[in-house]
Amino acid sequence: MPIAHIIGLGKSGIAAARLLKREGWEVTLSDRSSSPNLLEQQQEFAHEGIKVELGKSFEPVESIELIVVSPGVPWDSPALVRARELGIETIGEMALAWRYLKSPWVGITGTNGKTTTTALIAAIFEEAGLYAPACGNIGYAACELALAEKQPDWVIAEISSYQIESSPFVAPRIGVLTTLTPDHLSRHKTLENYYNIKAHLLKKSELQVINGDDPYLRQQGIDVWPDACWTSVKGEKELLGNTDFGAYIQDGWVIAQSEKILPANSLRMVGEHNLQNLLMAVAAANLAGIDKSAIARAIAKFPGVSHRLEHICTWEGIDFINDSKATNYDAAQVGLASVSAPAILIAGGDPKEGDDRAWIDTIKAKAAAVLLIGDAASLFSDRLTQANYNAWEIVETMERAIPRSAELAQQNHAKVVLLSPACASFDQYQNFEQRGDHFRQLCLESLV
Repeated sequence: MPIAHIIGLGKSGIAAARLLKREGWEVTLSDRSSSPNLLEQQQEFAHEGIKVELGKSFEPVESIELIVVSPGVPWDSPALVRARELGIETIGEMALAWRYLKSPWVGITGTNGKTTTTALIAAIFEEAGLYAPACGNIGYAACELALAEKQPDWVIAEISSYQIESSPFVAPRIGVLTTLTPDHLSRHKTLENYYNIKAHLLKKSELQVINGDDPYLRQQGIDVWPDACWTSVKGEKELLGNTDFGAYIQDGWVIAQSEKILPANSLRMVGEHNLQNLLMAVAAANLAGIDKSAIARAIAKFPGVSHRLEHICTWEGIDFINDSKATNYDAAQVGLASVSAPAILIAGGDPKEGDDRAWIDTIKAKAAAVLLIGDAASLFSDRLTQANYNAWEIVETMERAIPRSAELAQQNHAKVVLLSPACASFDQYQNFEQRGDHFRQLCLESLV
């Protein structure tokens, strides 16, 4: 019986373990943590014949034939470098799923906009009567789809740079590249490295859809992507490449591959960036042969995405909006630019590297006050002070931020309280979803 080792006891690692067990492998799962929840799971997996090792780092041995890594495990970690030196095949969970899923894929990657674009594409395919669930960074783990009795008609996969790095042979039918701004540089070191990883997925794809309004991607231009479907919210004249193949907004209509598809105002989500997400989703669906009436119905029904400019409640005429998915400066700048001014901003968390200047300029233009939480609070307060913006307060926690934001909103006649952290969540929460859920819970408990 061949031996496989899976690193990481998250959703993707668990699905990979069960898939390999079904396929006749002897499987061991490992995780550096040994929390009570994982200890409970360890006992559950023992009944399934899957061994779980907790509380220690993985060390490769030659008897292992396959290692599957979860997205959070650095590809250049010493253990994985050593495993490859030993000739042990080392892949990501997404790559394992690719081996067993025979359906065509739409692969969506980029810095920002991935989740909304993925959710839009999945909604369109569903409206067309196809079984095409979202997976990867949202929805299911890809291996969960491979485990299911019913195979999907299409796989709609949101794929991070980490997942591309560990799944180099995944080759979607349609690849979508949403945006490219500095992110995860502590892992990828340079913007060029980060771009090359993202671009790899597009190069493996049969058809490409690329955001032509993104400055970095536009700079790469048609020399790099001559056959891509370029998109632009600014009209046909702004398109790169073959305008007959592109997708754009003209006279209030979304046009893809020279065909009028639907009015642009059918989408209920705010912000120009969401019009770009709409264009990319419509272009991908059109290339997949989805009927334009199904596309139009799906967009008209689409409610938006949790944690991305998600309206939670209105209290005393003030909208409370959850943008917890904004985990870097660029996403947070887009979020703040999309809401009505004046706004009260809640920001902070686990800080990331990046250029914060556009974000700070937008704060100065639109925020009546900024409440700072988490590890980034002192860093952000220093940066705002240097930029001659002094209407900030350090409140440290979400529990303090909500009542204070309500007070400040009334004092400043603000229309919006916006959680848009510009940070990862790992200082106080397990992930951005938990942070957004906490914001929602506190708003609904204390304000409604």
